[in-house]
Amino acid sequence: MNLTEVHQEESCVHSNFSCLRTSLTAADVLLYVSVAVVVTLTVCGNLLVIISICHFKQLQTPTNLLLLSLAMADFLVGVTVMPLYFTMVIYPQRCFDTLYCTIFYLTALCLTFVSIYNVALIAVDRFFTICNPFQYSMKMTLNVTLRIICIVWLSSLIYNMMVLYFSGTISDLKENITCVECALQLNEILAIIDCLIIFILPCLTIIIMYLKIFSIVKTQANKIRCVQKCTNNATVTSERKAGKALGVLVAVFLLCLIPTYICAFLAAYIGNTSVRIAASNLSTLVFLNSAINPIIYALFYPWFQRCVKIILTYRIFREGSSDLNVLATK
Repeated sequence: MNLTEVHQEESCVHSNFSCLRTSLTAADVLLYVSVAVVVTLTVCGNLLVIISICHFKQLQTPTNLLLLSLAMADFLVGVTVMPLYFTMVIYPQRCFDTLYCTIFYLTALCLTFVSIYNVALIAVDRFFTICNPFQYSMKMTLNVTLRIICIVWLSSLIYNMMVLYFSGTISDLKENITCVECALQLNEILAIIDCLIIFILPCLTIIIMYLKIFSIVKTQANKIRCVQKCTNNATVTSERKAGKALGVLVAVFLLCLIPTYICAFLAAYIGNTSVRIAASNLSTLVFLNSAINPIIYALFYPWFQRCVKIILTYRIFREGSSDLNVLATK
């Protein structure tokens, strides 16, 4: 063993960010650029959503507060989870410690929990908006929505701390481990509980709510036509576009979530290596969804497009910019 190898081995023992490859190939460069683009898109895109809803008073509605909570979770995924996750994917032989793994899994699980339940709450919000708009407007205030969001974030932290504690996987790891050893393994009971709470319950809620929304819209088609004759067509069109955008947001989320959790659940029971690898690879979809959401906002939300223009042209720093009408239709 030469001096270079000795130095690399010692740095692997004493540093959490060691065991790096010294030479880069064209594939490595392409991979790094792709990761950088995804992380940048996730962080910047969701930051624009956060700034828009927080700054413009017209956007501060109960539904948009749920979008704000979702964007905040996606933003934190881009800032914390994605860099750690892609580091573990690119360098599976790196040496880490228990604290690194604990922080990664606690952050990733908490933000995934928050994202899933935010999307479920958005579905419930849309259902009550269509089913009983008058009662909804009276009971679903900004303060009530903020309390619900706080409960979701707090519940996420408590639940996932309990999962990590009772799994025992993280606490049993050694100080210097590879990324392959830094893996969360749930027993059969925890796997069932986690699948019910994180996957089945919110997904069923989302699907049932949107099926009911579709049924209500279909059965009340004649009433909607009557309302269109008596009210402003632009308002009705705006509501339809908002519902369509939320529907696309939820559909893309389910497409990213369902395959991941099905494979993860099968991996906990079958224990097959190929299934575990597939579950690990598909987990990337859940994180990539955080980068896809801002693209959906940009494509389907005219108010987001207007807000981005105002922010990027520095008009946001002008006096009274928070009172601008970003919902105006041309």
